[in-house]
Amino acid sequence: MRPTDPITALRGVGAQRAKWFAQLDIRTVWDLLRHYPRQYADWSQTVPIMQAPLDTPCCVRGTVLSDPAERRIRAGMVLYTFPVSDGESCMQVTLFNNRFLAARIRAGREYLFYGPVKRDFFRAEMSSPQIAEVGRAHIRPVYRQTQGLTSVMIESAVETALRETAGQLTDPLPPGIRQQYKLCGREYALHHIHFPADPAALQIARRRLVFEELFFLQLGMLYMRRRSRDTAGAVITQDRSEEFFARLPFTPTGAQRRAVADCMADLAGGIAMNRLIQGDVGSGKTAVAAAVADSVCRAGYQAALMVPTEILARQHYTDLSALLAGSGVTVELLVSSMKAADKRRVREQTADGTVQLLIGTQALLSEQLQFNRLALVITDEQHRFGVGQRAGLSGKGNCPHVMVMSATPIPRTLALMIYGDLDLSVLDELPPGRRKVATYAVGSDKRMRAWKYIRKHVDAGLQAYVVCPLVEDEEGESSLSSATAYVKELTDALPGVPVGLLHGRMKAAEKERVMADFVAGRLAVLVSTVVIEVGVNVPNAALMLIENAERFGLAQLHQLRGRVGRGRAASTCILISDAQGEEAKRRLQVMCQTNDGFRIADEDLKLRGPGDFFGNRQHGLPALRIADLAADMPMLQQARQAAEDLFRAGAQDDGQKEALLREVRLLFADTPMN
Repeated sequence: MRPTDPITALRGVGAQRAKWFAQLDIRTVWDLLRHYPRQYADWSQTVPIMQAPLDTPCCVRGTVLSDPAERRIRAGMVLYTFPVSDGESCMQVTLFNNRFLAARIRAGREYLFYGPVKRDFFRAEMSSPQIAEVGRAHIRPVYRQTQGLTSVMIESAVETALRETAGQLTDPLPPGIRQQYKLCGREYALHHIHFPADPAALQIARRRLVFEELFFLQLGMLYMRRRSRDTAGAVITQDRSEEFFARLPFTPTGAQRRAVADCMADLAGGIAMNRLIQGDVGSGKTAVAAAVADSVCRAGYQAALMVPTEILARQHYTDLSALLAGSGVTVELLVSSMKAADKRRVREQTADGTVQLLIGTQALLSEQLQFNRLALVITDEQHRFGVGQRAGLSGKGNCPHVMVMSATPIPRTLALMIYGDLDLSVLDELPPGRRKVATYAVGSDKRMRAWKYIRKHVDAGLQAYVVCPLVEDEEGESSLSSATAYVKELTDALPGVPVGLLHGRMKAAEKERVMADFVAGRLAVLVSTVVIEVGVNVPNAALMLIENAERFGLAQLHQLRGRVGRGRAASTCILISDAQGEEAKRRLQVMCQTNDGFRIADEDLKLRGPGDFFGNRQHGLPALRIADLAADMPMLQQARQAAEDLFRAGAQDDGQKEALLREVRLLFADTPMN
């Protein structure tokens, strides 16, 4: 049997079971072998019945005292019960509707029973345990399941697959890398990740498979980086950034100048730019984009800026029109809510080259939109767009230069590893005059005082945000604030204050309307979920109140806080939390101590790992089956070094190169590799 064979090639897997496996994204034998256990049941350590921890799965070794007794309690439900003794105590075992397992149980024989033990004054019992004969004690896998498939069924299929593919699992890692990093072979790793002989074998197996996955992740990123290094469709040799800086009403920071210089060097180098501009909230990324677009457009080419929301697109249109005033660059806007005639006019003027800088939402991806000489593509809040969307916009030009911008500070080492297909420029300085936001962490007993503080701000003509973790009250979450309930409470507490509601379940047009009302000052307070994390510039908003602040990571709290402190008024962020956990307290303490996004990012990485930056799956990156970026950072660094060394040296022969590429394609199966 070959690993590439369909799952139906396994004995016992018919059409129906194959459908169940497909629900777990298992369609081939190889998919099954890579369906790693989510945890393990340790059958190697047994406990006496009377010492078994209550309601916690454990392994009991005992002798069956009598054959299972069958009892039908209702239609479709049959119980099989039998007593078991460990020599000192007894317990009753109950099986539900499991005639086949009950038929294999024999009085007088000794078995291993794995499951939670329940106990009262009179007896102990175990319901529906896993049962194995003595002598097969080992660490048993527990798999993610789906309807129709139990963990035991999956375990049996994996056991068959490993047996049938023995000797056919080629190892794609070059021998030199395995030796250098002391890694076991793939076949050993796959066997012991599913059926480890002992904890040490499990650790050896996991280390190999984690390294392998991260190695091919990094190798894939390097391939993407090389493929993105195509000859540029436009070479911009005239740097007009100093002219642009001279027109600004403020002095650019050194970091902004360095970022622009990086971009201009890329534009003149003959290879298409592919650069990430990463900066803290308020670090001036828009001015960097404007400076680069100015040189591109004045060289006779076009630029496009794509942002995630319509109101953000309108804000960029206003800001960039002002920044480029006097340069002669024609700036236009294209969003879905525009009238059909206006959209048609913008498309026509873009196609004939009249529009030099076009700003818009995903409307820029429309097939109806054609550019004349598109040479620069910019995406803002890059984590909201996948690689495919960036590629879709780039496809409207002849290998244009690409700039992506992110306001999420990420530790440099992590950014280099995750954004392996991009060069990196960091804006680590804030423009002069940017106010720090005073931040305070308080308990819920201070909520009424915080509301009075909101009233004080509103009476002074300022505005406030309130962020809640939930949209609506949810069962089992009675301790959390919901945005919908909060609006009513706040409206009752602050009569006469116009309060708005914003959350992710609202329709896009409704969200845009509410946000527009807040920007225009028609709403004094905006109660929202985290959808305002990526928001617009409202200089009049000077207060941010975050309920259940412990529910948010540091990076997210910092992004939320960045919604205020953009105007002349002193700004405040109030974190309300009753959390008693040490980690939660430390996170809130860090927020109160610093406004430095990069320091916060480092702390977040230490406390929670990379997941808070990227979510469960970062846009544009493949899903990882076994590696954990939070726990496996040292391995990620090793894997990146190994991938870079191999990439520079090149594959030793065509066979090795094809094997490496095959693994990269498997990992990046759902990710555009360009």
